[in-house]
Amino acid sequence: MLSPLKIGHVQLANNLFLAPIAGYCDVSYRLIARSFGHVGLACTDLLSPEGILRQTANTLVLTATCDEDKPLAMQLYGSATDRMCEAARWAEDNGADIIDINMGCPVDKVTKKDGGSKLLCNPDNTLRMVEKIKASLRRCPLTCKLRLGWDDTCIVAPSMARQLEDAGVSLVTIHGRTTEMRFSGQARLDGIAEVVAAVKHIPVIGNGDIRTPQEAEHMFKYTKCAGIMIGRGALSAPWIFRDIASYLTTGVIPPPPTIQEKVDAMRRHFYNLCKYRNERGAVMELRKRVSWYAKNMHPCAILKERVRLINSAAEFDKALNDFLEWREQRDREVGQKHEPVPDELAEVA
Repeated sequence: MLSPLKIGHVQLANNLFLAPIAGYCDVSYRLIARSFGHVGLACTDLLSPEGILRQTANTLVLTATCDEDKPLAMQLYGSATDRMCEAARWAEDNGADIIDINMGCPVDKVTKKDGGSKLLCNPDNTLRMVEKIKASLRRCPLTCKLRLGWDDTCIVAPSMARQLEDAGVSLVTIHGRTTEMRFSGQARLDGIAEVVAAVKHIPVIGNGDIRTPQEAEHMFKYTKCAGIMIGRGALSAPWIFRDIASYLTTGVIPPPPTIQEKVDAMRRHFYNLCKYRNERGAVMELRKRVSWYAKNMHPCAILKERVRLINSAAEFDKALNDFLEWREQRDREVGQKHEPVPDELAEVA
């Protein structure tokens, strides 16, 4: 199930993808996920063509990348064909290996502008836009990320995937929910399997509810997808790609990173943010992200409380160092409580 994958002319080391999670997957975080290994492809946050073409400060933060952040897909959302074409060409010239069109975002501020999953409501117009974007590209393969449809009365993903393939799209990713479902309920593996069966040659990537290596294996076996994309499951455990790769190839899940390794990842993330944004931006982001990291660091209430109050890099470093010192002492005390009683003392007792 774990294998190399080719998208157009772009060769990937494996078929495990990091999803374009709005508000989370900037270069600072992508580098953390990549540092644990086995990320075959990562994707930017959703990018507005207008933001790209006007070179707004926020969009430039979202498009930032580096040599270690490869291979990279840049994801565009919108419905204005000419602007999407211009933005796609800009992305080609500014670090993208692959251009992806978002047809799956269910958020109102995107769909009300006829972007994201609203594109599923008018397949003919969407296909014409895709054909023009494809024709405008000089180097990068074009891919699309879809949902099953707007709601249960409008399940269009299988037919659209087939038409997108005919239009020259090199890969389709399918999230197993409708727009109406947003992120509730369970991802529908039957729906993903129908998309896999609908296309002739291009790879289909399955997305939705993958939080463990076992769930990744089930997605592969049930849907016959060519690869999997992981979103929220990677936010609290960026080493999940490493774990899935190991499980799929050896049947063994590696031990989780130590507390020291998890804290080191948080620290790298903070200083990545300082580099690609600024210290204030790093402070604000880690105040928010500490809850995600904390999901796999219990007990850590002291860490969450301290990081939520930081105002500088110095305060962040001190919060981490104090937490590590507290954990070391706490773990030592817990270990002493559970040490076996020596035989000679047991006999006296």
